[in-house]
Amino acid sequence: MTQDQQVRRLMSLIKNGVPLSVASAKAGMSEPTARKYRKAGKLPSELKQKHDWRSRPDPFGEVWPEIQALLDRDSGLEAKTVFEELERRYPDRFFRGQLRTLQRRFRDWRVLHGPDREVFFPQVYVPGQQGQSDFSEMNSVEITISGESFRHLIYHFVLPYSNWEHVEIAYSENFEALSEGLQDAVWTLGAVPLVHRTDNLSAATHELIRTRGRGFTERYVELLSHYGMKPSKNHPGNAHELGDVEQSHYRFKNAVDQRLRLRGNRDFATIQDYRQFLKNMVQERNHPRAEKLKQELTHMRPLPARRLDASREQMVNVTRTSMVHILNNTYSVPSRLIHCRLKARIYSDRIDLEYRGQVIERLERIRGQDKEKIDYRHVIRSLVRKPGAFRRFAYREALFPSLIFRKAYDVLVERSTKWADLEYLRILHLAATTLQCRVEQTLEKLLAEDELPAYETVKSLAAPGEMIPWPQIRIEEPDLAAYDQLLDAGGPA
Repeated sequence: MTQDQQVRRLMSLIKNGVPLSVASAKAGMSEPTARKYRKAGKLPSELKQKHDWRSRPDPFGEVWPEIQALLDRDSGLEAKTVFEELERRYPDRFFRGQLRTLQRRFRDWRVLHGPDREVFFPQVYVPGQQGQSDFSEMNSVEITISGESFRHLIYHFVLPYSNWEHVEIAYSENFEALSEGLQDAVWTLGAVPLVHRTDNLSAATHELIRTRGRGFTERYVELLSHYGMKPSKNHPGNAHELGDVEQSHYRFKNAVDQRLRLRGNRDFATIQDYRQFLKNMVQERNHPRAEKLKQELTHMRPLPARRLDASREQMVNVTRTSMVHILNNTYSVPSRLIHCRLKARIYSDRIDLEYRGQVIERLERIRGQDKEKIDYRHVIRSLVRKPGAFRRFAYREALFPSLIFRKAYDVLVERSTKWADLEYLRILHLAATTLQCRVEQTLEKLLAEDELPAYETVKSLAAPGEMIPWPQIRIEEPDLAAYDQLLDAGGPA
């Protein structure tokens, strides 16, 4: 297709006395085409007729008044929704290939008659004025730790002016994760912005009953006051007001995904290895921002003398079921602690149980509420003595450490119903007092050979009596004569 710029070049060459045959070749068109445009004296865009007719009948012409009525009532309707409604009203009249036509009609209607759209206003950020933070899920990146899916979030802190960022792994949007992440960010930065802005996180805000809005929690205000920052939040339902950190979420996750593609796999040996991978990425991404960060640092507040403890405390009683209830979740603990009153120090990812100032148990914090985390080692000794309690135990499913143990129990029930529970509990006790992995391997072997996984058989194969010997380490006494010789020679004291 001949373009306007070709014809302009053609006319310029002809005007300068260049023959038509030469001018057409230089303009990139045939001689007849050049002759046509020379005769017309107009550009291709000026000769093109406006296409104001339909090349085929409008399939929605007759039903458009109905569609118009639906749009007048609710302009948020999508073309696909209306198309499905038309298929219900007029069976066999429309086919799927016409959906694209209706979508174009919707687009034209919105441009000509639709409601006003929301306008977004670019912001001018002042150096050191504001820091923004938020949580973002990372499940879409499909990270695995030693082959197991690692479901987690990241806490993301960003300085909008320089785009300097800090990232921490998190497991839920609780206050402890927010406190740890924010404090790690400012101590890594070495300074504090004047304002900290978030969205309406439940970790930082709570619902106001009278005004039906959101206010800052007391703990969050105390945290910011310690660092001399003012709290700020966007309006509910307006995530774009936290646009800088939201955009950083997208870019950071995309960068992680691309780096993992180059790496060739998404598996890490430990969480610490994955954490170091993220730390290295953040450092690389922050390197080009160093110059603008210097400008920001001159406008920021200095750090306080110390960090705040990011944990919260709760006094708990160990029930006679050998369990404690913390933040609407249930955890098992060693039975020796029954009837004890303990202090639970709650962090973002763990809970430390203290007795008279000493940490006696460390639990992995449960994500969510109304859940339980039961360690079979805490209750197995009592269950072996009371096997009748196993069948209806409220947390029985927690007593199957893996699918292999569950399959072994099912085989025992199928082949020896009378003693199945006791046999299984004795096997579980064996796993608790020796090595679970060795017992599991034995069960897997017996099941593969279609043999009954009886306790005595498992015990003999797992060889619990063969204890792994402690390594014998002998440390030689140092020869002090060597030091005497060094001093006599005038060496350093």
